[in-house]
Amino acid sequence: MCGIVGIFDTHSKNEISRQLLNGMNQTQVHRGPDEGELYTEPGIGLGHRRLSIMDVSSGQQPLFNEDGSVVVVFNGEIYNYQELAKELAELGHHFRTHCDTEVIVHGWEEWGEQCVNRFRGMFAFGLWDRNRDTLFVARDRLGIKPLYYALLANGLFIFASELKALLAHPDFVREMDARAIEDYFAYGYIPEPKTIFRHAHKLLPGHILTLQSGQQSLQPRQYWDIPFQLHGAMEEREIQDELIIRLREAVGSHLMSEVPLGAFLSGGVDSSAVVAMMGGLMKDPVNTCSISFSDPAFDESDYAQKVAERYHTCHYVDQVEQDDFDLIDKLASLYDEPFADSSAMPTYRVCALARKRVTVALSGDGGDENFAGYRRYRWHMYEEQLRSRLPIGLRKPLFGLLGYLYPKADWAPRFLRAKATFETLARDSIEGYFHSVSIMDDKMRQRLFSPSFKNSLQDYQAVEILRGYADKSPTQDPLSLIQYLDMKTYLVGDILTKVDRASMAHSLEVRVPLLDHKLVEWISGIPASLKLHNHEGKYILKKALEDYLPDDVLYRNKMGFAVPLAKWFRGELRERVRKSLLSKTLAETGIFNMNFIEEMLDQHQSGRRDYSAPLWTLLMFESFLRNTFHLEKAFSDALVFKVV
Repeated sequence: MCGIVGIFDTHSKNEISRQLLNGMNQTQVHRGPDEGELYTEPGIGLGHRRLSIMDVSSGQQPLFNEDGSVVVVFNGEIYNYQELAKELAELGHHFRTHCDTEVIVHGWEEWGEQCVNRFRGMFAFGLWDRNRDTLFVARDRLGIKPLYYALLANGLFIFASELKALLAHPDFVREMDARAIEDYFAYGYIPEPKTIFRHAHKLLPGHILTLQSGQQSLQPRQYWDIPFQLHGAMEEREIQDELIIRLREAVGSHLMSEVPLGAFLSGGVDSSAVVAMMGGLMKDPVNTCSISFSDPAFDESDYAQKVAERYHTCHYVDQVEQDDFDLIDKLASLYDEPFADSSAMPTYRVCALARKRVTVALSGDGGDENFAGYRRYRWHMYEEQLRSRLPIGLRKPLFGLLGYLYPKADWAPRFLRAKATFETLARDSIEGYFHSVSIMDDKMRQRLFSPSFKNSLQDYQAVEILRGYADKSPTQDPLSLIQYLDMKTYLVGDILTKVDRASMAHSLEVRVPLLDHKLVEWISGIPASLKLHNHEGKYILKKALEDYLPDDVLYRNKMGFAVPLAKWFRGELRERVRKSLLSKTLAETGIFNMNFIEEMLDQHQSGRRDYSAPLWTLLMFESFLRNTFHLEKAFSDALVFKVV
């Protein structure tokens, strides 16, 4: 696990400044504290920060082929590298190391761009081939590892594992993207391929990008997608048995390591499933890490303890106090752009705990998206049944009027929040799902933004992100479709981003066996009716695991990894949040209707409404601005800031 950086001159073969390249590389030292090396030749410079996991003694990067004409910098793990190395050696390639990185350079020599189809793992890499005068960059299929890039006005193409490395280049223009701001206040993160900056992008998961000298345009190309092709006729019991076989194989493939390895154990189904498989595969006891909360409404540690005892793990628990809000400004520096998932705070803490014991940890991320575990899936399918009974031409005016007239009841259980249900039923399926996942719905964002900012959007709306993916979806099954949308947006933009930054901040490698692409492909072919069955999410996974985990772990209510924002903003953070959100930092951007922000604060702190999620989203945006910019001028067609 590492950090990578690169500079490629698309105009000519000018010398690359090693000092500049080193400065960019050093911004990511937390990703690889063990070693940091550079390589430059006319027109190209590559940098690498190493966290030693495999072939600790000889796996240094940048890494070359036999004659030095091909060089790569790589972040991630190729889990099938041993079988690939054997195949490539039989084809005449000579290996000088025993690390997975070397299969990339030889794989490129043998298969060209198609090499990525042979790699099983999580990866982001940049590869330079002098003989072909070609730079090749790639990102893994699910987006487990990040890759940012920008094409500067002077023709330099720069790329890195984190945005902060791009910001270290003096020619990068820190100009915010209005559409990214709209997306952020809808989703709470900025979906791929956008970043908060107009001139920086994320390489989409499952995509590659090839550049040559003189090339003036960037054209990423997709090499993989989730198939959602149903399997042939299989009995439910057969699927359960096959699932365990494939789950065990995926976990087993993720256990290669020359350094201490363990697992996160929250007490939920997904992490418990991973630990159960590890327990049957490892000779030594598994190291497991959990955090507990003083508030029982958020604490799952008892369930984690049950799993730990069953599999005789070396279990470590650390308590995180609910008043752990000292991390607010720290998060802005970790994520480099606005990021509003408050569970980033406990995730940061559990990574810190794990790093005391291990260098590699397996997690259960991806289970909810694969097996339809989120509660919102149940509500969406219920609403889909209602939508199917009336055409949109009747639903829109009828439920739109009911939604307008019905009072809002944030305090009530969801099934009593008829206003939200009416508003959702007035929309088509994609709009309805977007409404259910939005932190701030369309009406709220209309009130939040200033007239000048809304004009700059030119009628763009964040729902277009979901529509774009829905148009390309390989499935039209209602449940599979929203799983696909989540895998393209929420999984990569929120969950995987959160875990990557929190873990890398502590130089910890996190592996996600439930997102092994072979496993994901197979799971996508399971009928939707066996994922969400009689209102039970993850039905087939839970049934398959009944011999491995206790029922009170499998079938209890989902808790999530939350923090008590509503309480914070009415208590300990009451004055801090008011001061931050009503300060000049937000006001001088010209983006916001400050009267509405004050109204939200007043209503939340009086207890009349729960605006905790929107207020947190604003607080993270304000923290990002303070950590990144010195305000220079108000909004025109894009906000422009001057670096302090």
